Amino acid sequence: MTDATLGTLGTLVDRPRESGPTFRERLWPATATSTQPQSATRLEGALVDTNRPLSFTFDGRRMHGFAGDTLASALIANGQKLVARSFKYHRPRGILTAGSEEPNALVTLGDGALRETNTRATVVPLFDGLAARSQNHVGSLRFDAMAAADLAAPMLGAGFYYKTFMWPAAFWEKVYEPAIRRAAGLGAISTEPDPNAYDHAFAHCDVLVVGAGPAGLAAARAAARAGASVILADEDQRVGGRLLADTNMIDDVAGVSWADVVAGELDSLPRTRVMTGTTVVGAFDHGVHVAITDHGHAAARSGAPRMTVTRIYAKQTIIAAGATERPIAFANNDRPGIMMASAVRAYVNRFGVAPGTCTVVYTATDDGWRTARDLVDRGQHVAAVIDARPKDDVSAPSIDGVEEHYETHVVSTRGRLGLTTLLLSDGREVFCDCLAVSGGWNPNVQLTCHKRGRPKWREEIAAFVSSAKGDAAQIPIGAAAGTFGLGQTLKDGHRAGVEAATSSGFGGRAGDAPAAESDATGVSAFFYVGESRRYGRAWLDFQNDVTAKDIGLAHLEGFRSVEHAKRYTTLGMATDQGKTANVLGISLLAEAAGTTIAETGTTIYRPPYTPVPIGAFAGRARGKAFRPTRKTAGHDWAADAGASFVEAGAWLRAEWFTRDGETHWRQSVDREVNTVRNAVGICDVSTLGKIDVQGRDAAVFLDRVYANTMSSLKVGRTRYGLMLREDGIVFDDGTAARFREDHFLVTTTTANAGRVFEHLEFCHQGLWPDLDVRFESVTDHWFQVAIAGPSARALLERVVDDPASVTNDAFPFMACGETTVCGGTPARLFRVSFSGELGYELALPSRFGASLMARLAKAGADLDCTPYGVEALNVLRIEKGHVSGGELNGQTTARALGLGRMVSDRKDCIGGVLRNRPHLVSDDDPILVGFKPIDGESELTAGAHFFATGAEQITANDEGHMTSVCYSPTLGSPIGLGLLLRGPDRIGETVVAADPVRNRAVEVEVCAPHFFDPEGARLRG
Repeated sequence: MTDATLGTLGTLVDRPRESGPTFRERLWPATATSTQPQSATRLEGALVDTNRPLSFTFDGRRMHGFAGDTLASALIANGQKLVARSFKYHRPRGILTAGSEEPNALVTLGDGALRETNTRATVVPLFDGLAARSQNHVGSLRFDAMAAADLAAPMLGAGFYYKTFMWPAAFWEKVYEPAIRRAAGLGAISTEPDPNAYDHAFAHCDVLVVGAGPAGLAAARAAARAGASVILADEDQRVGGRLLADTNMIDDVAGVSWADVVAGELDSLPRTRVMTGTTVVGAFDHGVHVAITDHGHAAARSGAPRMTVTRIYAKQTIIAAGATERPIAFANNDRPGIMMASAVRAYVNRFGVAPGTCTVVYTATDDGWRTARDLVDRGQHVAAVIDARPKDDVSAPSIDGVEEHYETHVVSTRGRLGLTTLLLSDGREVFCDCLAVSGGWNPNVQLTCHKRGRPKWREEIAAFVSSAKGDAAQIPIGAAAGTFGLGQTLKDGHRAGVEAATSSGFGGRAGDAPAAESDATGVSAFFYVGESRRYGRAWLDFQNDVTAKDIGLAHLEGFRSVEHAKRYTTLGMATDQGKTANVLGISLLAEAAGTTIAETGTTIYRPPYTPVPIGAFAGRARGKAFRPTRKTAGHDWAADAGASFVEAGAWLRAEWFTRDGETHWRQSVDREVNTVRNAVGICDVSTLGKIDVQGRDAAVFLDRVYANTMSSLKVGRTRYGLMLREDGIVFDDGTAARFREDHFLVTTTTANAGRVFEHLEFCHQGLWPDLDVRFESVTDHWFQVAIAGPSARALLERVVDDPASVTNDAFPFMACGETTVCGGTPARLFRVSFSGELGYELALPSRFGASLMARLAKAGADLDCTPYGVEALNVLRIEKGHVSGGELNGQTTARALGLGRMVSDRKDCIGGVLRNRPHLVSDDDPILVGFKPIDGESELTAGAHFFATGAEQITANDEGHMTSVCYSPTLGSPIGLGLLLRGPDRIGETVVAADPVRNRAVEVEVCAPHFFDPEGARLRG
């Protein structure tokens, strides 16, 4: 009996077993050399700049590379095969791929505040001074103490956490959870604030092309030549895609040169933008795509943004995202030195580094032969090509000097920290330090899945492709659509570009499609070497350490749906979302169930396509800018007028305006209140939410979201409205003005503007999508000023172009309409009052805000016109008994606020049913009433609780609480609003308002909530 062994020259030699390596030598072959980093000679013709050497460190060891390298290619050039430890079992791992799908080579970059963990070495552009560290090990990378977890693998199979941590229950918080938290994760994040800056941007185009490979370049050029505006985005730092790693010819020039020429042409066109280093991570409704541009660590160190998140709006989107090569599962297929065949080709051709000194190609595709041919052409030693298919199924030509083996499999490997030996299905052993695996290609359908397009299986290419049902405006082409021949890919790209431009309204001449010959693209649906199971575990998901045995166990235990098996085994749940693993797992699940892959189906992907730092989504919204301070268009004018500002929600609002001689805020507020009561005041109320509601069913829709009826509102009129939550509690109040039969303007409170808009969107999309209605938040569009006081009309007449249009008869209380002011400036006018005085609200486009305030102040100088802030506004509304934030606290009903009659019983509305729950309509409910101190001067405090006179001040005797208080200069006394048990029935009664926090108790008289002009004569005058 003999072993056939491939020697150092790759020649097949028959040796008697007794003359072969000893058992120890076979188990630890070439130990002295295989574990030592070796320098690699750069190959000529690569795309790195050897005139620009760079220095970097890995685990503290200084290494060297060149501009154009990635961290992964530089590590390979320095002989560093072992780069990581696996997540669960801490097995040695090396670089598997050359792109963003990399599951193994996750490293930590930088230190301190600049530390970035779990970064894929394959996509990190090398820069001078880069400091990288391996992660997820205790001790050194070579001698990881946590590797002992691999010995416990039989106890740590799929779903072990569901079975292990159930008993005893007391162990969960004391033992299990702390242990899990210590073991979870890979790298350790920095606890210091991130000093990098992240920007947000917006872009618009007719055609968005995702992917700058041959298909994407052909599509972008065709669309741009036809006249469309085009954005071409690619995650690589250089356009070309697979052309950068292959040796194809296009239009009789090298593919990489053709790509540079096309990129140059696109850059020269004024309506075309090429975005390299940009990954489109999500596709959303209405042609919106989110792209992340990585400007690199070096750029960030010079003060530039680290990343930019761009929201791209496109009429048509062409998905040319390419495809991801998948491995073949066999025992011990996770050792450093085992790589994807396309990655080996990329490192040799693009980066000029050889991943090994002796390479074997294991393939079930013709593409694997291309890798072998390129290696030989570059002077690299290829010991053998092992093809799982019969020879008659192989279309690729033979390679001189390379051993060929058909219908043969790799069943296992050896090598402690790096590959040294292959065990073949025919019993032979092969010594090599690099295994290039090609199991087929998975089209990158992720972006089509983001809009619920479910992939379908195509048997002829042994892969899932887009079902093309996600969105008619998304056009998958090239490898992303399952077309792998270069010539056909270029034709498809050109045609798609022309079609997208035509759909966008452009019909210019796009020229002819580029031409190229296509290499053989045959593939066999081969995923797993079944006979390898007796040699050890076969790895499917390298990042989550999921094995073929785990899939079998999931099926055995009843998790047979692909969705259930995914969650039980964590297949495809790591940061790579199973780009290289999912199809392998699905094939094994199908085999276990005795069904086809098409019948088994697949999960669908979700955003983001690749991991995105949370900081990128946050942008500059951190620290004080976490919640950006919003300023109205009249802010600067108010500041010049002596305003003191207060935060109101997200806004800065003027709280009062200090005049000369005023030393206390109350002096300013009292003056402003008296001016409004006796002359005229102006107040910036732009922060109130304003939502434009239009559509044939706008009135019907508003009837359903408001408690009172809006469909009966006449054009040119305004109505106070009340919104309820689904549980019957008051949500918000405001007004609805009707400009036309199908056009309303809804106002909300400042604090609830965003929530009300979300509520309307939910009601439309989730409850009544059949209604013809649309909304737009126009809060920022309009500057709005309240003009209130006995002289309000006199002031208004001085600024409107038609004074007769604002008389009491022409424009009565609660009227609304469009007008012009100050010589033709368009405006909207509303006769509403929050102060109880004759009042108007005048709205102009925001750019006129400061000018309008200055014009009103000047025009009303002789009328004693004065600006007033939110403190005076609060006093005015309490005097009038209007509810606001203190009353609209999410716990009150319309009945409790004295607004029960507003809720119509003649129609249904949100909250209309649950508002009548027994405990919400009890006679003993707290109801809104007013309060004033018995002595006329004692200070009242919001939040004070009410107790009957003489009652012990304990929770059992609590009868309500004070919601809002102020000092009323009009009445010369503190006053307040509050909720009191049976409040309206107790007017005239004396109760105690107790504030135990401030150790204060005041006897107050219960009175009607309308302290001032209860009949409303002043506001209707």
